[in-house]
Amino acid sequence: MKTGKTTEPNPDLWPKAVARVPALQFRRAPLLTAVCWFALGEVMARNHKPTVILLLAMFLLCALAFAGLRWSLRIAILPLAALWMALGLFCAELQPAPPTQHTLKAYADGLSRQVQGRVVRVRELAPQHEDSDHDKEVGWWAEKEEAEEAAAVGALSVDIQVDSVEEVTPDVAWMAPVRGGVRINIVADKPSAQSLAPTFSSALPTLKCGDLVQAPMRMKVAEYYRDPGAWQYADYLLAQGIGAHASVRASKVSILKESALAPPLQSDRAAQWQCRVFAAQSWASGRVLGYIHSKANRGLPRVLRLNDDDGGMLNAMLFGDRAGLNKTQRVGFERTGSFHLFVVSGMHVGLLAGLVFWLASRLKLRDWFATLLTIVLTFGYALLTGFGAPVQRALFMTTVFLLARLLTRDRNVLNALGAAAMAVLVLSPSALFEASFQMTFLAIVAIGGIAIPLGERSFLPYARAAEHLWDRWGDAALPPRVAQFRLMLRLWSEAIANILGHWATRLPAAIVRGTLWALELSLIGVVAEMVMVLPMAVYFHRATMFAVPTNMLSVPLVAILAPTAVVTFCASLVSPWIALLPGAMTALLLHGVTGVIAHISSVHAADLRVPGPVWWVSTMAVAAWAFCCWAVRQSRAWAWAAVIMLPIVAAFVLWPEHAVVSPGMMEVTAIDVGQGDSIFIAAPDGETMLIDAGGPVGGVTEAAEATSRFDVGEEVVSPYLWSRRFRRLDVVALSHAHSDHMGGMPAILRNFRPRELWVSIDPNSDAYRSLLSEAKDLGITVRHFYAGTQLAWGGTQITMLAPETSYANPRDPVNNDSLVMRMQYGNASVLLEGDAEAPSEREMLAHGRIVPVTLLKVGHHGSRTSTTQEFFNAAAPKDAVVSVGKGNTFGHPRYEVVERIAEARTKLYRTDEFGLTTFLLGRDGKIRELVDASNP
Repeated sequence: MKTGKTTEPNPDLWPKAVARVPALQFRRAPLLTAVCWFALGEVMARNHKPTVILLLAMFLLCALAFAGLRWSLRIAILPLAALWMALGLFCAELQPAPPTQHTLKAYADGLSRQVQGRVVRVRELAPQHEDSDHDKEVGWWAEKEEAEEAAAVGALSVDIQVDSVEEVTPDVAWMAPVRGGVRINIVADKPSAQSLAPTFSSALPTLKCGDLVQAPMRMKVAEYYRDPGAWQYADYLLAQGIGAHASVRASKVSILKESALAPPLQSDRAAQWQCRVFAAQSWASGRVLGYIHSKANRGLPRVLRLNDDDGGMLNAMLFGDRAGLNKTQRVGFERTGSFHLFVVSGMHVGLLAGLVFWLASRLKLRDWFATLLTIVLTFGYALLTGFGAPVQRALFMTTVFLLARLLTRDRNVLNALGAAAMAVLVLSPSALFEASFQMTFLAIVAIGGIAIPLGERSFLPYARAAEHLWDRWGDAALPPRVAQFRLMLRLWSEAIANILGHWATRLPAAIVRGTLWALELSLIGVVAEMVMVLPMAVYFHRATMFAVPTNMLSVPLVAILAPTAVVTFCASLVSPWIALLPGAMTALLLHGVTGVIAHISSVHAADLRVPGPVWWVSTMAVAAWAFCCWAVRQSRAWAWAAVIMLPIVAAFVLWPEHAVVSPGMMEVTAIDVGQGDSIFIAAPDGETMLIDAGGPVGGVTEAAEATSRFDVGEEVVSPYLWSRRFRRLDVVALSHAHSDHMGGMPAILRNFRPRELWVSIDPNSDAYRSLLSEAKDLGITVRHFYAGTQLAWGGTQITMLAPETSYANPRDPVNNDSLVMRMQYGNASVLLEGDAEAPSEREMLAHGRIVPVTLLKVGHHGSRTSTTQEFFNAAAPKDAVVSVGKGNTFGHPRYEVVERIAEARTKLYRTDEFGLTTFLLGRDGKIRELVDASNP
């Protein structure tokens, strides 16, 4: 019985079935070796300024390299490496640092000034609906009323290249020439009930690249947190050319004619190019939202209908516009290690390039034309995504790989990676120190350098052998075991065909191929996750335990979802009705993927936070992975050594280290959280407590949290604790429920899972009730304390001083709700006042609870309503510390309070001047101060 179709011999198919894993040699991946030395030179330039002797030595080695290349290649390797190192150092030194924009920042003094400049970027921020939890970039710096209106009716995020700023004097005002960048949130004027528009965009000005605009605004500078490990939003903005930010109503924005002070944008080609790229990205995102709000889409059933949250994910996945991603989605992606699926990354560029090239091949286009078409279309897509660094790297690598294929050169993935990395580092040396570059590089090394060679040494030859099963002429070119496998597979196919019929002839081979390709996906996922454990721990402090199953379930769906979404977008350009069918399929796939991720991320073990490893552990891990790349290309024994080493290295990276504490001392550390409070305490026996966690400045937390994108608890307080290797806290205490004390608390509870949460009274606050509910869900014991309570904790004696047991506040939180405590350790003591004001201080004095202390945490950031003369005299501290934001608009600490402290010859430490400050108190009553200047 004839069971399969036999084709004519095709020698081109023979090498594809042979398991060949060539050794990793310099000549096979010279650019990978070169880029490693190049990167080492950039590291040297960053950490050590090159001296004359070093430069002379490198020039000598470069001369030796040229000589060796001419007369003896063997002696040229080391000098050649030095040459690449010197080039890396040279490029790093040539890269200009971002302008500090000190002149512009000087005008961010709280005064309302006219600011004039040219538009270089416009992004539309959609309105937030009541059922939406959007984490829009509305701007945490916005005024409270403007921020609330931005959430309700929408806003524009506009970057302008400033040309002039109003100089204000008591007598006259004029426009002074100033250069810099300002990011403005233009808030739509709230429509009246009679003129309610169906969309918010009609209430916003229509701005385009190069427009000259002017508006009155109060510019502000992002807070700089001087704490180890803290993520600096100010540096993030400065890298984008933004020195200040502001919020302004749409009715106050004026579009002007040309001005002598404002050179046309065409004079700055880079700015003009960047502006047009951003405009293309914004246009594409708007088209997706246009389809979502169309009548055609809204008429579909819910499971087939795209909503605003779906639009945010699609815009992030297709065009790199993350403004629409809500906080719940982001956290779910981060917990499951699937964030790369829903933001533009190298995977999306690779998928598009692969799809275009496959279609071109199916259409029988010439190889050179298919390559050119793929590169051009991929480049066009990269422009729509904003041409970010990850997309640039993927585009470089795709181009190099396709050109190497066209030129029939050795298609070595690691060499292509070296070429792409070299191009990026030459153009932007600082990219070496960015998380996205390091993660992209490590992911490709894990997949192309370790996982694929491991598969080639094990099961991948059998997967390829299951293809073209009935081409018997190809058996002779295969290794004996693989040829025998093909023979057995044909016998099984014939046997099954005899039982089930001719249709089942190809069933065994299909099952084998599917199983082995699934095994390959699993191998790639496992190896990639074991390598990515290092950057995930260093930059995100996460151990993604469920990343492999999540990606195995999601990647196949995303592989279908991405091209389907592209088809939906293209069809929507013609008509929403034409996009209806692919849009429904996109919605179905997207809801399936998000459902899987939401279910897995809800598992308790998925939210595992870890400190980053010390530098020598990271160095050892990188060296181990380099060894694995070499070992998998040697014998099977060496490959097994690599297999064993991978999980050992991953476990070593995540292995808990001892926390950094001072045994036998009571430590009190004032963390720099800007205009807020956060105090870390380590008891003499090692127990830990965090009092407050900072947060956005405002009244009650719910109003501030509604507009805040920056989470101080997640981005400032937690990284500091992780930098000291803490994984858990014993106690977290909340002084009172104001946003600048409680805003970062939910992140602290989730990240460090304390045993207890200490609070005082229960005010009328939804955010406070939400915090208590979250504590209950996490299994944290909530304890209420009042004045007079005493307890032993960690070798210290704690006495609660306020509020009184009779005190109650059924309304919104106020400062006098503060939980005040004194901690005694031998002859040393600290008084922690929270934001208690004069009425609370009088109560404490009246009951004789205030006695001399070693250290005082000044109440309410040094306001004149706290730390009264009588209270301060009774406390009589040796040292005092005040937590306050630099350049705050409240004038804290007040002059009279500072004078009061100075007159008593008490040493005052301010977080706005010294940053994070640590006090070590001994049993003998002595105190030692440590000012941390790691983030000046």
